[in-house]
Amino acid sequence: MIFAVDIGNTNIVIGGAERQGKICFTERISTDHKATDFEYAVSFKSIFEIHNVSPHDIEGAIISSVVPFVTNTVKSAVKKIMGITPMVVGPGIKTGLSIKIDNPAQLGSDLVVGAVAGINEYPCPLAVIDMGTATTFSVIDRNKSYIGGMIMPGLKVSMEALTECTSQLPKIGFEPPKKLIGSNTMECMKSGFLYGSASSIDGMLERIAGELGEEPFAVATGGLASVVIPLCRKKIVRDDDLMLKGLMLIYSKNK
Repeated sequence: MIFAVDIGNTNIVIGGAERQGKICFTERISTDHKATDFEYAVSFKSIFEIHNVSPHDIEGAIISSVVPFVTNTVKSAVKKIMGITPMVVGPGIKTGLSIKIDNPAQLGSDLVVGAVAGINEYPCPLAVIDMGTATTFSVIDRNKSYIGGMIMPGLKVSMEALTECTSQLPKIGFEPPKKLIGSNTMECMKSGFLYGSASSIDGMLERIAGELGEEPFAVATGGLASVVIPLCRKKIVRDDDLMLKGLMLIYSKNK
């Protein structure tokens, strides 16, 4: 089994998969900048126990991270609990992705991983939407080349900005509102955040299609995709395991 870790700014997605690509388990824990390698190792061990997996079953590991400070801590935790040194997506790692942007070296490992999985699973041209701390769009053309994308604030970042800058607006959960037009403050905020995010995704896809000259296939992943994507009017496939699939593909290209 291969152990895959996707370190984001807010959450860390953890999964185990067979070499053939079958995903055996996935879990999500909070990204903690202050946690030690021992604390992360305890979290990994607990996840293994819940899913009846032994650390001895793990033959390899791979990490993608957008939080450099946490990367080495998690690497150390993996080595502590499994006795192996994980592969880290970055310079020198083969991905098979053709990157046609101004500075390919600046492309985040999370965007690389999502694109690698996307072109393997879905038709091109393709738009990969990742809804995390930021909402990102990766655009892959019909020749399977990564040509660019967009980055905008994620739902939680937007909510925190609004509630911190206003004195009477409370923090809210992200349960879908019963209707678009809210009749109280909480409903108005939920509608604004969720339908506003859905509308921006629909609008971005319209503009991407206009610039490409053809409609892209759209796939979404990330912690908040399950809440927002059902509210979109565009046809968008949700793939919660996209990042783990990408990590497995990259692992196989480098072994």
